[in-house]
Amino acid sequence: MTEATQSRPHLQAEQIPVMQYRVGMSQPQSHLFEVKLCVRVDQELRHLVKSGVLDLKMPVWTPGSYLVREYSRHLQKFQAYDQAGQPCTWRKLSKNHWQIDINNVQELFIEYQIFANELTVRTNHLDKTHGYFNSAALFFYIPGWEKHPIWVTIEPPEYWQVTTTLPKVSDQVNTFKAVDLDTLVDTPFEIGTHKIYEFKVREKSHQLAIWGEGNGDSDRLIADFQKIIEEEADLFGDLPYERYLFLLHLSSQGFGGLEHKDSCSLNYPRFGLRDKDKYNRFMQLVAHEFFHLWNVKRIRPKALEVFNYEQENYTESLWFCEGTTSYYDIVIPWRSGIFDVKTFFKELSKDITRLQTIPGRKIQPLSESSWDAWIKLYRRDANSDNCQISYYLKGEVVSFLLDLLIRERTRNRRSLDDVMRRMWEEFGRQEIGYTPEQLKQVIESVAETDLTDFFERYIYGTDELPLNEFLEPFGLRLKAEKSDSVPYLGLQVISDGSRELIKFVEAGSPAQIAGIDPDDELLALNGFRVNAQQLSDRLKDYQPGETVELAIFHQDQLQTCSVTLAEPRPSSYKIASVKDPSPQNQRNFSGWLGCPYHKL
Repeated sequence: MTEATQSRPHLQAEQIPVMQYRVGMSQPQSHLFEVKLCVRVDQELRHLVKSGVLDLKMPVWTPGSYLVREYSRHLQKFQAYDQAGQPCTWRKLSKNHWQIDINNVQELFIEYQIFANELTVRTNHLDKTHGYFNSAALFFYIPGWEKHPIWVTIEPPEYWQVTTTLPKVSDQVNTFKAVDLDTLVDTPFEIGTHKIYEFKVREKSHQLAIWGEGNGDSDRLIADFQKIIEEEADLFGDLPYERYLFLLHLSSQGFGGLEHKDSCSLNYPRFGLRDKDKYNRFMQLVAHEFFHLWNVKRIRPKALEVFNYEQENYTESLWFCEGTTSYYDIVIPWRSGIFDVKTFFKELSKDITRLQTIPGRKIQPLSESSWDAWIKLYRRDANSDNCQISYYLKGEVVSFLLDLLIRERTRNRRSLDDVMRRMWEEFGRQEIGYTPEQLKQVIESVAETDLTDFFERYIYGTDELPLNEFLEPFGLRLKAEKSDSVPYLGLQVISDGSRELIKFVEAGSPAQIAGIDPDDELLALNGFRVNAQQLSDRLKDYQPGETVELAIFHQDQLQTCSVTLAEPRPSSYKIASVKDPSPQNQRNFSGWLGCPYHKL
């Protein structure tokens, strides 16, 4: 009899789940999760599997992270056998699809290993300090059986604890039950010696689980988490869960978050929780992922109403899912008092600067950016900034403009908050997916105006966003700032060891016209060696219209390129006050921000 058969819990037949996973990690330093799946072939399952062949598939992506990640590439040592320990015939049909013959099989056992050494919020990580996994990246599912419950038993090393939001199975050690596949996929697991802090907001239980050492103050973190939770609960009216888990990984230099219905995973640099700006950035990350428990996890596009785990799930509305959430991750910390109004405008200005200095904003519409997330956003190359824009970034700025538009049209009686509340009541509570047309209709109903032109120009088109037009009613303007009038060259250089590598060349720039490409090595400017740090200062010695000689290695061949410098470009943008704000400007400003008008 095999090890898997011996180790199964002794349960009455009616208590035995059709699918039960056991996840071991006997040698965590090997980065290998040892997974055992027991499938009880009952009458209902045998009726589903009429041909006597059981299909097993592994998800290729996980909701919230729109890239096919091919999780099955980390799987090894697959084997299948029956209740007597006899091997079952099996075959692999595609990258994530296995078939097993189950004629005369009452219980099927599958064993395999998953290599887990990628510490992100959407992958798996196992080492001598902890184990973390996303269920989509670890488990199979049976097509047609997605609505049935799945049990998971964790077999941790001694003294390790298990933290997850799945309910425990009574009388079973470290055993948890997911009511269906979607719930399992939506639930991360943390196993180790992490610290757990308990707190309550609005009588709801919350946990903060922290793996890794860092310079954060847990009391301060929890106090600010509570502020964010209260602020977002006020916006939507309630908290749609009984218990919520914040899972924080403090790593050397990671950054990211992944939302779930009743939890979120966060990854942040371990020494980034003391510096004011870095701490504010972390609070934005927390506000962002927590906001997702409404926007995306429950208020979600029709295309994501039912997940297809085998392939891309296309929608043109990620600008609202992620971009609007990015706008609120600045709004919420400001409203909750974590940072002040000046910081609010500073963060908005930084993101506007990023948008306005990416040439791809003139090429790719926001709707297309959403649709092409699967092939572009997470697969950047040297030309990405020339041909694409992030739906996070532009979606945030478009959401900001919609907020201003609604407030100006309704004299602050309504705002983007009302859009979110209506989307929650009409679609989120019942988890009914919305179409792009329905989203537009809700925004128009709140704004009390036809927004067809706005959508055609700024969401489906590539017109420049009229920021000053929307800022002016509130006594504000967008101020372009140039960096010491440095002539425009149109390339970015980084120091890479002993080489100065050109990483980006802007389309249509003097550098591109001269034939310079990304990955060329910069050697000299007008005969003198120059590096990435010196280039800007050296260009100050020249005027727009002058021609300079750049010496480069292009594919290891020495070349000299004549480059005619252009007029300086703005290097940053700042939201500033208008010179003489009118009384109406000041009323609009105070009605929006809840504080008197003051100069920025």
